[in-house]
Amino acid sequence: EEIQRETAYPDGKVEKVLKNGCHLIFFPNGTWKKVGSDGKTVTITFFNGDVKQVMPDQTVIYYYADAKTTHTTYSDGLEVLQFSNGQIEKHYPDGKKEITFPDQTIKNLFTDGQEESIFPDGTIVRIQRDGSKTIEFNNGQRELHTSQFKRREYPDGTVKTVYMNGQQETKYVSGRVRVKDKDGNIIMDTKL
Repeated sequence: EEIQRETAYPDGKVEKVLKNGCHLIFFPNGTWKKVGSDGKTVTITFFNGDVKQVMPDQTVIYYYADAKTTHTTYSDGLEVLQFSNGQIEKHYPDGKKEITFPDQTIKNLFTDGQEESIFPDGTIVRIQRDGSKTIEFNNGQRELHTSQFKRREYPDGTVKTVYMNGQQETKYVSGRVRVKDKDGNIIMDTKL
């Protein structure tokens, strides 16, 4: 672009005004700033390679050169971080966070302390504030982990529970109940 005027300041800063209305300001340390002809779009390229852009809608995009990470802050308060390994984090104004990992696993962190992870194979893991965990598998099976037991529910209605003392209890849809001790010995079996 053609330069309309150029001004050199005593502190070493140089400002160039282009005919299209853009302003370029060069600082002695190697940082430079471009103000778009609209006066609202600003790009600052820092001496270390970082780049900050302010868009007309007040969206701020900051690129960290060393980390190869982009941090975008939208005017509604949403922040999005994009990492060089493909991980993307969304930080919502209400405090919720959503992380998409490179393998496409999605983890939601809720403000009340609950977590939810959705894996690429369709498995969903939910962790409650009390530490209990529910796992929903893509084959229809479900698991519940608490401080007292682990329980697996099968699509056919069978429920197997393993207690912390090692005892196992299996309830079949037919009504049959089988209980084993911690060593796997059957201590009760109501065969119907």
